[in-house]
Amino acid sequence: MSKIVLVPVLFVIACLFAGVYGAVHNQISYTVSPEYFTQFKFHQFRIAAGTPDRVGAAVVGWYAAWWMGLVIGVVLIPLGLVIRGGKSYFCGMLRVFGVVIATTLVVGLVALAWAFVSVDASKVGEISRYGNEIVDDAAFVRAGTMHNFSYLGGLIGMITGGVAIFWERGRGRRLNSSKD
Repeated sequence: MSKIVLVPVLFVIACLFAGVYGAVHNQISYTVSPEYFTQFKFHQFRIAAGTPDRVGAAVVGWYAAWWMGLVIGVVLIPLGLVIRGGKSYFCGMLRVFGVVIATTLVVGLVALAWAFVSVDASKVGEISRYGNEIVDDAAFVRAGTMHNFSYLGGLIGMITGGVAIFWERGRGRRLNSSKD
């Protein structure tokens, strides 16, 4: 199978991976600060009243992240064409997307840990969103920190994904030479 035929399929997969990542990511940040969603993100993304909070957080995560699959794909999918063979290209790119997801998760969790250490409730001040006072301002800031740094994690993931592509290319060479 030609690798070019796989390019649109990989874009769809990249968007699916990014969207699912966003939905799962938001389950973590919802646990940190439900108010980040109920008082801010649900309004921002127009989540219907009556939607269960966890479902709403997942929907917000999907909408906030699926498009990163396009951004990451524009860089990594063409670069991945250096991987030899159609099957190796496809499987290799799935592993590359896993590297991007792992990098993004690590960056987001490190940011969250840093926020737990550095964000002090007495220094945050009072936060208000859409006219609603936030009860746990520190938790709200912590969840926001995780979200902001996760986008940075996606960009860093493009770098680690690029490195993984060249590892996959070398891996293909090693596998082909061992067959000789």
